Amino acid sequence: MTLAAQAHIVHRATQINTVVDDLQTLIKFKSVTPQQAGAIDWLSGQLRTLGFNCEQFTFNKVTNLIAKISFGDGPNYAFSGHIDVVPASGGPWRAEPFSGEIIDGAIYGRGAADMKGGVAAMLSASRALISHVAEKQGTFYWLITSDEEGEAEYGSLLIAERLAQQGIQLDGCIVGEPTSHLHIGDTIKNGRRGALSARLVINGKAGHVAYPENTINAAHLSADVVKRLTNITWQRDEHSSKTSVQITGINIANVVDNMVPARCEMTFNIRYSHGYKSSDIKNDIQFALADLQQYIDIEWQRPCESFYTSHQTHNCLLAKVEQAVFDITGSYPLLSTSGGTSDGRFFANQYTQVIECGVRNHTIHQVNEHVPISDLLKIEQIYTRLLEQIFILVER
Repeated sequence: MTLAAQAHIVHRATQINTVVDDLQTLIKFKSVTPQQAGAIDWLSGQLRTLGFNCEQFTFNKVTNLIAKISFGDGPNYAFSGHIDVVPASGGPWRAEPFSGEIIDGAIYGRGAADMKGGVAAMLSASRALISHVAEKQGTFYWLITSDEEGEAEYGSLLIAERLAQQGIQLDGCIVGEPTSHLHIGDTIKNGRRGALSARLVINGKAGHVAYPENTINAAHLSADVVKRLTNITWQRDEHSSKTSVQITGINIANVVDNMVPARCEMTFNIRYSHGYKSSDIKNDIQFALADLQQYIDIEWQRPCESFYTSHQTHNCLLAKVEQAVFDITGSYPLLSTSGGTSDGRFFANQYTQVIECGVRNHTIHQVNEHVPISDLLKIEQIYTRLLEQIFILVER
């Protein structure tokens, strides 16, 4: 074995130990939304060691980090992620949920997959990029928040606003959310459906059930509303991104069986194709219910806009992620816009391509959330390859 080969083996073994240690360290921070619990402080210290300039700011108990390193003229790319986690309740764990214990070759703990595993892997990939002796180009940002699992009011939204205020325009953003399904790299997200919730109140007229002609039955109207909402034809749906309406609650506070109910409260949620914006969805629903407007009041809640990144003719981030996945796994990933919303929506615009790529999502938010070490190492390799494609100058 040559000295170069021996050096590579030693370097790789060091990387493996480091990425595992980093994830265990991150899991030990009890960073339940919105608390960062020291996780962002630690991460900021690691990035400063690599030469990043780090800015932390806190608003309403949420901590955000913008870290930046510039290699010279070139594109601006960012890694976006979160270190906050959902509470670790709900049943017996194989290990204490904030221990990061290794069991049967996997690292257990809240946030192991969603998404401290992605953060640890990208940190290792960033170290590899910085240590690479080749000439580099562009500017690399880290955008980290402690407010993704909650209402997301003071996290990535404020980061995006601060970048805009500073005149920073990103060419692309890699989001480290857990996107893989059965195998690492088998699925990536090149967009997300939008989400919109609503609370609808139906106001009828109470009266005796024996004289329905003198009443307006709010329960009957609710049935009509449900039928109309679920029968809307969404003309602007994309083939791979369908709009769906789900009724999530119907409440009629009427305990008297001989009285027509005068009031009904209904809640529903729409997950909508990237062919729409939230304003379009509101318009279509209000059109479907137009002749019932005198009976209903709608309060719209928690709009999360859709976004979509297609293949570009120049400087295509989607193509770079696909190639990085192929280089490491031997297969190209499936493109998807399924699942819930993500912070990618805050960075996506006509200038910024947003792609999500991360570990498997089969245990996220569950008891015994974990990530196999082999998966962690593979996503770290994908990230390393991707950063090489983005920032390292090669003769073309």
